[in-house]
Amino acid sequence: MKVFIENQRFNQWWLYLILAIPVISLIIPFILKTEETLSRNNILEIVIPFLFLTIIYAFIFSIQLKTRIDEKGVYYQFFPFNRKLKLILWEEIEKCYCRTYKPLLEYGGWGYRMTIRKGKALNIKGNIGIQIIFKNGKKLLLGTQKQNEAKMVIETYKDKIIQSKSANSI
Repeated sequence: MKVFIENQRFNQWWLYLILAIPVISLIIPFILKTEETLSRNNILEIVIPFLFLTIIYAFIFSIQLKTRIDEKGVYYQFFPFNRKLKLILWEEIEKCYCRTYKPLLEYGGWGYRMTIRKGKALNIKGNIGIQIIFKNGKKLLLGTQKQNEAKMVIETYKDKIIQSKSANSI
């Protein structure tokens, strides 16, 4: 039994850079003020936004995309939006394959994305995804950084998709 497992988080260097800008803009005025000008109100003006940023950053860095492919089907979880792994049975899938996509043009970026024509995308980074087309016509794209491993495991279970297609046509 072949199994594909992947866990991804937002950990791109440019994201750290972008998120550092608000923190630096809060710290610089604090450093430039002298002890005489620091009052309780001034400190609150820095502490409250800093706590707010900390909560936002904790949320961003808690986001995680988990993907698993095995003999039952494709599991995914986009934490904290999905609390449990969701299972897509092979019988529900029309097609499943890896593809290169354009995150900004096709889905408007990374994260939990939904479009009318392209369906739903759950992606953390990069431009490679596991495209799932359901028998009901809906689409789901799961971003991956392990394209070759995913392809091999999907290929192993391709016959399950084909078998369910032929069983439905009888």
